[in-house]
Amino acid sequence: MAKKALADLSASDVSGKRVLVRADFNVPLDDAGNITDDTRIRAALPTIQDLSGKGAKVILASHFGRPKGKVVDSMRLTPVAKRLAEKLGKEVVKCDDCIGDDVATKVGNMQNGDVLLLENVRFYDGETSNDPEFAKQLAANADMYVNDAFGTAHRAHASTAGVTEYLSPSVAGLLIEKELKFLQETVDNPQRPLAAIVGGSKVSSKIGVIETLLDKVDKIFIGGGMIFTFYKARGMSVGSSLVEEDKLDLAKKLEAKAKEKGVEFLLPTDVVLADKFAADANTQTVSVNDMTDGWMGLDIGPDSIKTFQAALADCKSVIWNGPMGVFEMEAFAKGTNGIATTLAGLTGTGCITIIGGGDSVAAVEQAGLADQMSHISTGGGASLELLEGKTLPGIAALDEA
Repeated sequence: MAKKALADLSASDVSGKRVLVRADFNVPLDDAGNITDDTRIRAALPTIQDLSGKGAKVILASHFGRPKGKVVDSMRLTPVAKRLAEKLGKEVVKCDDCIGDDVATKVGNMQNGDVLLLENVRFYDGETSNDPEFAKQLAANADMYVNDAFGTAHRAHASTAGVTEYLSPSVAGLLIEKELKFLQETVDNPQRPLAAIVGGSKVSSKIGVIETLLDKVDKIFIGGGMIFTFYKARGMSVGSSLVEEDKLDLAKKLEAKAKEKGVEFLLPTDVVLADKFAADANTQTVSVNDMTDGWMGLDIGPDSIKTFQAALADCKSVIWNGPMGVFEMEAFAKGTNGIATTLAGLTGTGCITIIGGGDSVAAVEQAGLADQMSHISTGGGASLELLEGKTLPGIAALDEA
């Protein structure tokens, strides 16, 4: 996907221009309406600062939550405007709508370098249905378009794809460029050995990514609840652990494909069992050959962590998507934290470590190791689809380089 990027545009290309920037400000809030994690806001700063510094009039658009085409006051972008102003160290004018006369007036009052934030684009049905008329209205106040919302690039919505029909140039922002560089280049042209660590609770949600990665990687590590489907497929007892009965044949096929391709396929050697799915459950650590009826596996065990660490030691590139256990509960976080610590150490030796969105990012943040990874992806679903080799509509719609 060789796309035109913001880095290809000079100051004279953007100075005085009204630039519509699609950012991803879908951040978590607490009950009082305070932002609890501003990672996505911070990720958008380089593009905003680059444009503002070059004298562009920066018009920001984002969705927030799932208001389903209605105005929902708790899903307004007001807290985002406040945090953004703090981070930029300058005023951010906030609109109460994303299209219409008020927006046109506020945009008309902008000076070069100003930043304006439109209201939640999902207050209109036309956003998610990619309605051409809504896209046209969104584009009406701008001269050009920058997509920097990697987290929504896998959706063909009005603000991610539709507006490109009405604005030229339409280019990738600095964040999207960085995401593509790390995720795509590491998979297509990696420093080897290349390893993938795939976790999470279900094989079904990761089939595509496992299948695609088996064609590219030297080693694949499986963790999380999905391991029990693989064990059961091998004819092993898994107690009352989570199993996708309809995916047993698939699990066998994936292992067979790994063997056929010469890919090292690593499953945990021991697991932490619990007598119930709860933080205060009784636990025991056993070999995967000794899983007991009435107990469920909620994490990988210490021997597995050591085995995985040894197999990762010579890797030059590692992609991690999905936790090793139920890391939200302290008793079952050791496996995930162990992998996070291992990858942080590998980064220090020059290995490229990529955390591919979603729960893995939350786990690395929780462990305080985010700044010790080569790249942390801001898009869970988008990074998965990119790793699966799918085309992302929000990127496909941008101008060719």
